[in-house]
Amino acid sequence: MNDTIELWFNTYSDDLFRWAYHKTSSKDTAEDLVQETFLAAVRAFDGYKKESSPKTWLFAILNNKIIDFYRKRAKAILINGEQAEQKFIDHTDSFFDSDKRWTLNNEAILWEEDTYILNNEEFRKVLKKCLGKLPEKWNFAITAKYLLDEPAKLICQELDITSSNYWQIVHRAKLMLKKCVDFNWKI
Repeated sequence: MNDTIELWFNTYSDDLFRWAYHKTSSKDTAEDLVQETFLAAVRAFDGYKKESSPKTWLFAILNNKIIDFYRKRAKAILINGEQAEQKFIDHTDSFFDSDKRWTLNNEAILWEEDTYILNNEEFRKVLKKCLGKLPEKWNFAITAKYLLDEPAKLICQELDITSSNYWQIVHRAKLMLKKCVDFNWKI
């Protein structure tokens, strides 16, 4: 077993790290998640049935670790009520009128078409900060839907909300993200 795990580590750790880093944008978090992945693989090694390749099995473990990471982070923030102070320009107030009702009187800024926009490090930093500006439930809904590919039904259960409320949250969160990114990211 030890030789096999060592071989897998030498063969797949870089790919696992790149995936974890892509999903979390944090080198330290990605390293921790890869380490947790291999620890879980060691613990579950006897249960590995070889129905899939070792790489597929390790990536399945890693994806579950990433989902757990975001769930724990969202729950900790919701429970503790903590929200990190960020020095970042927040224009979300422009989505509401003086009576705090939702309004759609916002001009759109068109981006240049860039199919590889997530490869842009500067863009990812701005997006991460903009995600941090969203209300916690909105942040979790967007992260779970678009970064973790969770189904809507599962996200609704996790947040204890209705399907219609979920879709409204996703729609409004996307509008707020776009406005924040439009203002803070210089093309």
